[in-house]
Amino acid sequence: MLLYQATLVAFTAFSTLVHCSSVQSRASYAVKDSHHVPRKWSRVGEAPPHGIVRLEIALKQSRFDELERHLYEVSDPDHHRYGDHLSPEEVDDLVKPSEETLSLVHAWLLGHGIGEDRLTYSTAKDWVKVSLPVSHVERLLDTKYSVYKHEDGTHIVRAPTWSLPTHLHKHIDTIQPTNSFFRAAPRKSNVMPVEDTGKDMSAAQRAGAVSSVVPTSDITVAQACNVSAVTPLCLRTLYGTINYTPKVPGKNKVGLTNYLNEANNRSDVFLFLQKFRPEAAQAAFSFQIEIINNGDNQQTPDNATQLAEGKDLEGNLDAETILGIDYPTPLIAYNTGGSPPFKPDDNTPTDTNEPYLTWVQYVLAQRDLPQVISTSYGDDEQTVPESYARSVCNQFAKLGARGISLLFASGDDGVGSNGTCFTNDGKNTSTFLPSFPDGCPYVTSVGATKNFNPEVVAFDPRNGFVSGGGFSNYFKRPAYQNAAVGPYVASLGNQFTGLYNKQGRGYPDIAAQGQLFQTVWNGTIRRLDGTSASTPAASAVLSLVNDALLAAGKKPLGFLNPWLYKRGYQAFTDILSGSATGCGTSGFPAVKGWDAVTGFGTPYFPKVKAAALHSYKR
Repeated sequence: MLLYQATLVAFTAFSTLVHCSSVQSRASYAVKDSHHVPRKWSRVGEAPPHGIVRLEIALKQSRFDELERHLYEVSDPDHHRYGDHLSPEEVDDLVKPSEETLSLVHAWLLGHGIGEDRLTYSTAKDWVKVSLPVSHVERLLDTKYSVYKHEDGTHIVRAPTWSLPTHLHKHIDTIQPTNSFFRAAPRKSNVMPVEDTGKDMSAAQRAGAVSSVVPTSDITVAQACNVSAVTPLCLRTLYGTINYTPKVPGKNKVGLTNYLNEANNRSDVFLFLQKFRPEAAQAAFSFQIEIINNGDNQQTPDNATQLAEGKDLEGNLDAETILGIDYPTPLIAYNTGGSPPFKPDDNTPTDTNEPYLTWVQYVLAQRDLPQVISTSYGDDEQTVPESYARSVCNQFAKLGARGISLLFASGDDGVGSNGTCFTNDGKNTSTFLPSFPDGCPYVTSVGATKNFNPEVVAFDPRNGFVSGGGFSNYFKRPAYQNAAVGPYVASLGNQFTGLYNKQGRGYPDIAAQGQLFQTVWNGTIRRLDGTSASTPAASAVLSLVNDALLAAGKKPLGFLNPWLYKRGYQAFTDILSGSATGCGTSGFPAVKGWDAVTGFGTPYFPKVKAAALHSYKR
């Protein structure tokens, strides 16, 4: 009996201590981050308390400034370390959080009943992941999750404002999914079937097409290209890769990313290559596909709903464009997925709508990666909080330091789609809409062109497509841009003052053809517009430059921008006509030199290859 009483007293005392500790801990909380709900989203109700959230916690990186210094040194053609890219271990060592940070975060989580055995980590331990019920996360972050509905009908669970104990504010950069409404929307505009498209490709049609695409060494752009239907033969001729045979395929590789249940249908890719690059046709069945987080890899025919949604239009466009130019360079497709989009009546939703985090953490854990990776997805910068944007951008810097070139599509709405150009701060101030992650200074952004003699800024009045460009509101202009971007901003004078950040990182950096690409989808030919077309095209050309570098015993291009802005720009064809129209304005114009719609212009392979090789002759 005495033992029972003693135990009861001890338990009561312990419970009181825990309660007091909990109250004291809650009192020490303060808002860490808050972000306005974007205009296209509306709250529809409370989040189910038992729904599962895959929480990702970004810890303060101990020496990111040092990583950035290494990144710029190995990417600067005038630096003695040019091309000496870092190993995965060297990168991780620079960004791993301090022991103090890890200890404090572990103690906080343990205080909420979350032991280390439930946690998973990035290779550098700068990201901590744990899956928890919504109700548990709400207590952990002193917040309230709700269901939000996009105007397109999809739903997600988010918490616009969240808090942390004040002593953790300097140790944790961001936690997601909380207040980021980022959606990796594909950068494409689908031109619906016109006279010569949308019909099934019969065997006779495929056979008849082969003879018309056999290249000759002296073929001209006028012979190879048609403004109403862009093909691999046209791109290879226009950008000067037609007579180049890859020398080290396997040592050199190229990659692409798929999100939102997109995949690369091998049968369609085969039909495309059989028609437009016959010798590459079998590559449709041999290129590598890596599935991340249950990513989609459907190879069976689409059902009626999928056809109506245009499933795999984007995926097919990317794979067909790259293989059509780069064969036999190996292609790796990264298909990143998760559970289906959250619906309000789900009992146990798993919220996994932060695709770049999932993808970049996966590839950072791999030792062998493609030297160029093409991504045709993005969203308005203001859909994500600045803390999230910076954390993801820092992940991209890690890949750049390892010698990986990351190319992203600059968007398909010019400076912003008419009727949507307002700030997301509750004031609804008129503004241009910069894109994420194009504003990240550690990636290369790709705009789009059309026509051939000369190329001009891409725009298509049939679907409203206009090549995107602008200036980040989150990221300041990097030093490597000062000489090129500063004069461009000065030349605009007071035009558009107040609509964009004159000190922001300008994009795109380069451009490529991006209109009326022939694409095989569902066994038929479609024609597609978008920086989703220009990005894989530019990536393919630059991948061949890497092939030449590696064959010569040199290192790959790696993070392109310091080299591009210092020397490489001279090898690109300047675009002088057109503008990034939008927001009811004429938008940023194309001019001589760099501009915020086509960057430095389009790559001409013989010149880019020569410039890249020359960079090693110090």
